[in-house]
Amino acid sequence: MQHHAESADRVTELGPEPLTVDTVLAVARGHAEVRLSDRAEQGIGETRKHIDTLAAAEQPTYGVSTGFGALAVRHIPPERRAALQASFVRSHAAGTGPPVEPEVVRALMLLRLHTIATGRTGVRPETAHALTALLNSGMVPVVHEYGSLGCSGDLAPLAAVALALTGEGEVFDTSGTRRPAAEALREAGIEPVTLAEKEGLALTNGTDGMLGMLVLALRDLSELVDIADVTAAMSVEALLGTDRAFAADLQALRPHPGQALSAARMSALLSDSGIVASHRGPDCTRVQDAYSMRCSPQVHGSARDTIAHARTVAERELAAAIDNPVVLDDGRVESNGNFHGAPLAHVLDFLAIPVADVAGIAERRTDRMLDVARSHGLPAFLADDPGVDSGYMIAHYTQAGVLTELKRSANPASVDSVPTSAMQEDHVSLGWSAARKLRSAVDGLRRVLAVELLVAARALDLRAPLSPAPATGAVRDLLRTRVAGPGPDRHVAPEIEAAEQLLASGRVRAVAAEHVDPLVQGGNQ
Repeated sequence: MQHHAESADRVTELGPEPLTVDTVLAVARGHAEVRLSDRAEQGIGETRKHIDTLAAAEQPTYGVSTGFGALAVRHIPPERRAALQASFVRSHAAGTGPPVEPEVVRALMLLRLHTIATGRTGVRPETAHALTALLNSGMVPVVHEYGSLGCSGDLAPLAAVALALTGEGEVFDTSGTRRPAAEALREAGIEPVTLAEKEGLALTNGTDGMLGMLVLALRDLSELVDIADVTAAMSVEALLGTDRAFAADLQALRPHPGQALSAARMSALLSDSGIVASHRGPDCTRVQDAYSMRCSPQVHGSARDTIAHARTVAERELAAAIDNPVVLDDGRVESNGNFHGAPLAHVLDFLAIPVADVAGIAERRTDRMLDVARSHGLPAFLADDPGVDSGYMIAHYTQAGVLTELKRSANPASVDSVPTSAMQEDHVSLGWSAARKLRSAVDGLRRVLAVELLVAARALDLRAPLSPAPATGAVRDLLRTRVAGPGPDRHVAPEIEAAEQLLASGRVRAVAAEHVDPLVQGGNQ
């Protein structure tokens, strides 16, 4: 699924200061260029002097003049250290499976470069410049789906990038063609790097893949929760529900900020609805709506608050310098455990739970609109001629099938661990696995909401001559530029795809915002 591009209208300067979420998005999705700040250049140069001093010393230092992991007991002589670095990168670039998405690779390259820019890693200036040039070139190293246990960081994915930097392995060039890295680097005028002491570790020992995927998911999920408010409001309206449960004084009795925002948005979306007004009087016999309608702000709001927590974790990580060993200000090189992905793995797993739940409540609203016993006068499955036509019956099957996948994705990866490296790395985070399933879950939620959008829009059409609210009507009208209104059965798969593309493009959210934003204070949680 394609995502709308982020702004990329300036060169981003990288230094030891914390990165922002917007910067990651601009580089990963918007292809913004980067350069090292003067402060970063100075810090990188100063730190490298410490590494060179340790490299010349007789006393071995882990990562500088020793082997790695369970092989750290061996002292490596100076004449073998270039071979050591090359061997390290080749052996650690051990991924398998299909290539991951270019935006993920660009994000992890940026995040590794940022850690180098903190001056804590000991990488040489020329290596930092080469990584900058590779990122700016638009080429994307081939990083495989499987290979990271999330501790020590994302070794195999980052090693694939480091391998390309040395002129080995493969990249996708700017046209998307998969080619040998040596050939593509030569055409781009980038000189392959011969790694010196410490650089193999410094290029690979970080949580950058996990963090990059978390940042990308945060943006997508913030937008999808906004869209869930829209599709929920359309469904409530189509099902002749009330907006009274979303009133601000009722929401204030339970002061969760995400819930308050979702309720305010749904109230604004339903403002001036002719359909809602038609059954608001004393003749209405319904006491209260089903939970899937009445409790939408509670579910969507909890998702918003979970996203807010995850964003806090991401922002802390964007201020971090993750490497092992790390170079301190006084020149000491110390081993540490900051590469362990648990803080990221936990929130990546946490986010998968509200994703499944927001999808689950959307599926329940969808099913209600299709069931003649509960839809309050709508035709069975919203079919043109029920019995001859099946309407959106099987679109709901598709939605339900995706939902079952999302429920399985809500099971955590981070409580698992597979001891490796001869028991040296005896507890791992599996944060990469948590991130990969969350990316799949984000796409799944979009598909679920696309089906609800299709069904709710048709249900609103079938309420004619009653008119929907200006906001929900505008969203329905936008969908009608891609998907025809009620009628005899058509090929449904292209309609689902068209709705997905509208959601991914940001246009549904933008159209709704034109009506909602003037009425609602605040923004995304």
